[in-house]
Amino acid sequence: MGAEQSRRPVQRDWLSKTLAGLVLGGVLAIACSGLFSRVNAGIPLAVRGQLAMWMVPPIWLSVLSAVYFFSSGVRAWLWLGAASAFVAGLLYLL
Repeated sequence: MGAEQSRRPVQRDWLSKTLAGLVLGGVLAIACSGLFSRVNAGIPLAVRGQLAMWMVPPIWLSVLSAVYFFSSGVRAWLWLGAASAFVAGLLYLL
């Protein structure tokens, strides 16, 4: 097998995956932060607010890093959209 045959071409939907991670990953991270804050109402507000604020970047960056494991950009948008809607709906219900 030659060197050209073993290399896979760059996938064309990297932009779609990146945008899904940026937009829906941000929504998911903020919704998780709000859910954390709502569930842990017994923690003093100063501590709870800091924890909720500082948990957004790790969640967002984790989603943004993992989004490239999806087989297509459409799947990334669908799965992250469903996860974001689920967590935001749970936050709304609480």
